[in-house]
Amino acid sequence: MTLPAAERPAEIRVVDLAGPDATRCIELACRDIGFMFVRGHGIAPQTVAAARAALVEYFSLPLETKLAHAITRDNYRGYIPLGFFKPNTGGGAADHYEGYKLHFEVAADDPIRASCDLYGPNRWPAELPGFRRAIEAYRAECDRVAEDLIHRFATILGVDEQRFLGWFEQPLTNMTLLHYPARPAGAPGFGIHPHKDTDVFTILAADPAGGLMVRRRDDRNWLAADPPPDALVVNIGDMLELWSGGYLVSTPHKVENPPGKARYSFPYFVVPRHDTVVEPLMPPQPGFSRAPVHVGDVSREVWRTNWQDAPPAAAGFDLGTLDD
Repeated sequence: MTLPAAERPAEIRVVDLAGPDATRCIELACRDIGFMFVRGHGIAPQTVAAARAALVEYFSLPLETKLAHAITRDNYRGYIPLGFFKPNTGGGAADHYEGYKLHFEVAADDPIRASCDLYGPNRWPAELPGFRRAIEAYRAECDRVAEDLIHRFATILGVDEQRFLGWFEQPLTNMTLLHYPARPAGAPGFGIHPHKDTDVFTILAADPAGGLMVRRRDDRNWLAADPPPDALVVNIGDMLELWSGGYLVSTPHKVENPPGKARYSFPYFVVPRHDTVVEPLMPPQPGFSRAPVHVGDVSREVWRTNWQDAPPAAAGFDLGTLDD
């Protein structure tokens, strides 16, 4: 049952993973808004700072250098030019960011590639030898935090932890390194349009520049998601909402580029193994009705429809794009 409006906090909850009631706090946060500020995660500030510095250095490279690393339809890894992607619904203005896409690292000869074409090796810019080291150090820390949270969500869902963890062996977990260039006040469009994440949950070291906005459930107004300096932003996505039968909530959010400020962020998206079928593990909430989702199929469709000439298929996937 969803919390009554009177019991929902006006702000996003702060959860301390080292606290004795952390799992219960996570459950409450994910019921009432689907976002939380997470402390006690153990990621050193210098690890986050090194990753952010690597982004700043990379996105400062000449455009022609970055374009040599550009993503392709066959390997969605590497550089995403400014304004290249648009909402997955087939309409709307392109988002105002440039990015660099990374996935779970799989060798070119790994047998899993014969089962799912979404797997493969990442691309790393040879011009910046420290880039890979900084990003992989941060990603390894996110892997650790994610495993902790997966255990906790298994408890919340009431399912066997080992069974649940098994769905995350060789996952389609991925990262997007993002640079939102500074924009003048009142400029139209979004850094990233209003959407819900299609993954299980997302881990984000928020940029001090701000700009992340979350839509409240009770009044549909937008709330600034500005965490304490030592906290991560964690939000659940549509797959966890579906696993919970609507008990946990995947919440709309967007990025509005702060006027006159550049923003850098590097969200880490937790996605199960390609052959996992996501369907309710808890009794569905009243009025909740969604078809099971095959992880590989929906991930492939999200990837494919990021290209501006690729209209969505009639497969009925909810790809997360929303009106403001």
